[in-house]
Amino acid sequence: MQDSKEGVLTDDMKKRIDNMSQIQMATALRFAPAGDQLFIGECGEYFDKVFKEKGGMTPAISKSIGWNNTYHTW
Repeated sequence: MQDSKEGVLTDDMKKRIDNMSQIQMATALRFAPAGDQLFIGECGEYFDKVFKEKGGMTPAISKSIGWNNTYHTW
């Protein structure tokens, strides 16, 4: 899902990030394709901030999502 141009943090992208769970964010971080708008520019900075606030990547989450590509856009 490409809601944003060049990593600009739109209201829709902010809402998308805010509505993601910690596990969804960890899964996106691990499996999203290179260049995904979640990780570029203002979006990337906001994603990083929110992900850290939610607890970031923990060993338990890392083990639970594994390395099988199960990425979905939320």
